[in-house]
Amino acid sequence: MSEGKRTNAIPPDTLATILESAVLAPSSHNTQPWRFEISETGVSLFADRLRALPVNDPDDRELTISCGCALFNLRVAAAHAGFNAHCALLPDPGDEDLLATVTFTPASGSEGRQSELFQAITRRRTYRKRFEPKQVPSNVLSILEESAETEGAWFQVLDSEHARHQVAELVAEGDAAQWSNPSWRRELAAWMHPRRKGDGLTVPGMVAPVAQLVVRTFDMGNGVGAKDRQLADESPVIAALGTAGDGVEDWLKAGQALERVLLRSLGQGLQASYLNQPIQVAVLRPKLQHLLGHSGFPQILLRLGFPATDLPAAPRRNLQEVVENSDARDIKAKQASRR
Repeated sequence: MSEGKRTNAIPPDTLATILESAVLAPSSHNTQPWRFEISETGVSLFADRLRALPVNDPDDRELTISCGCALFNLRVAAAHAGFNAHCALLPDPGDEDLLATVTFTPASGSEGRQSELFQAITRRRTYRKRFEPKQVPSNVLSILEESAETEGAWFQVLDSEHARHQVAELVAEGDAAQWSNPSWRRELAAWMHPRRKGDGLTVPGMVAPVAQLVVRTFDMGNGVGAKDRQLADESPVIAALGTAGDGVEDWLKAGQALERVLLRSLGQGLQASYLNQPIQVAVLRPKLQHLLGHSGFPQILLRLGFPATDLPAAPRRNLQEVVENSDARDIKAKQASRR
């Protein structure tokens, strides 16, 4: 294919950078459940159902949210490179794996404003440790609320101590329900890998087999629940991100909103992690919805605060594993030449 026809004349090394940013998105168990196809007109984003979590995420709701996060990173990286990314969600009703198609056009200065988020993509972490005992200013929370609304979602902070305590109890209840399920524990153990792997939850290589055995064998719901309850109680901010509806398009919007919130948080010095158990456990989700007093559907439950230490980045698969089609050869070659 001639260079002039390639994805609206985006050079292969630029497209490689855009896709490298896309795959830095968060995902449940770090499954990275996405793949990309390159064509003459742009890039298509597909769900990789082989990386689904049928016990933890039976409807592929979180899988789709993760793909929405990757789509937002792609948009930000394109803007940083001087291009607008025009996204069509669910363009083919006959292909449920095709979540979005993206075409690129040169961006003007005003259209490329979100490129300011680009530097935050590589600094984002899922911060599971305790935060510093420091309050988050209310104007920062307003910025995050506006960020979610920009992507068609809502962001609601749980202000009262009573509400926070009730959420913490729901998290612990969700832990107990999940850990009591042997199938859920086996699924979790299957995604625990030594650090040399490119995906999953990293475990030191020498202890990985033992850790997997322990997770598969023992119900540690009470202990994990107590720890998560304490994390929730001590976190400066507990907030829910949700959508008006609860379909595939809503999940894609939730993912883009989540990643915008996470990247804007980085600009304010914040990191985040997830307490999604009350949403993952079906019987608890209505309780969380009632507690929020919101007519929409909670999709993500977040804890945010100022990190007390730096964390290493989670491992990532390389582009050779996630980019398909003949046009990808030049992209992969460019990436390989950088290593």
